[in-house]
Amino acid sequence: MLEIRDVAKSYGSGSKVTHALRSISFSIAERELVCVVGPSGCGKTTLLKCIAGLLRPTRGEVLLHGEPVTAPPEEMAVVFQEYNRSLMPWSTVRNNVLLPLRHKKLAREERTRLVEEALAAVGLTRFIDHYPWQLSGGMQQRVAIARALAYQPSILLMDEPFASVDAQTRGDLEDLVLRVRDEFGITILFVTHDIDESVYLSDRIVVLTHAPTVVKEVVGVELPSPRDQIATKELSEFASQRAYVYRLIKHDTTAPDPSTLVDAGLHE
Repeated sequence: MLEIRDVAKSYGSGSKVTHALRSISFSIAERELVCVVGPSGCGKTTLLKCIAGLLRPTRGEVLLHGEPVTAPPEEMAVVFQEYNRSLMPWSTVRNNVLLPLRHKKLAREERTRLVEEALAAVGLTRFIDHYPWQLSGGMQQRVAIARALAYQPSILLMDEPFASVDAQTRGDLEDLVLRVRDEFGITILFVTHDIDESVYLSDRIVVLTHAPTVVKEVVGVELPSPRDQIATKELSEFASQRAYVYRLIKHDTTAPDPSTLVDAGLHE
């Protein structure tokens, strides 16, 4: 469904060039959930922005259903880490979820149905007329996910969406992502710095190196489904898989050259 072919990204030129991504290649099948992990500052968000059509790669290409991605595709939605900046605090939950649907030629009744179904899927039906600032951080991120679902994407990109919530809320939201994937049949690319999270969620894990970044290994995750926050994480297979991914990242001992580090607003 999605192919990333030899994607590289640099900023500047000459002696001031900054190499963020050297060469990234992997693919994602339909309805697959793939996590991307790697050392801090390796360019995970830069990669996601290239995949989403928000940044143009210096080299290489991204293909969605075989077609080059040169701008944000109609069938793709993105959920960012900073939910409090992606939601409109002056507008109700209903109107926040409705926002991307205003660009689609839909009848009012259809828009209403999609908004209500998306909020029901994330458990926020009774908060539909609340404002984001009246909700907890985890609930606000649920609103952001509902907005993406209402848009009816075939592929969902998530950029460390649970990094700012507490551990218990993170677990609840992880389970929500798995449930959403099953119920809506969405393909998901999930960027995270949390190894446990990547093992718990993934069908496969793409492990990146320090910048300038390449793919160190693509790891298949063989854990039974459905997954459970307690039972799954007590499995010996979970522990061994986690340790394997951790070693891949930890043993990437090449210290990043300062000239390769990406700008603070673009790394991770």
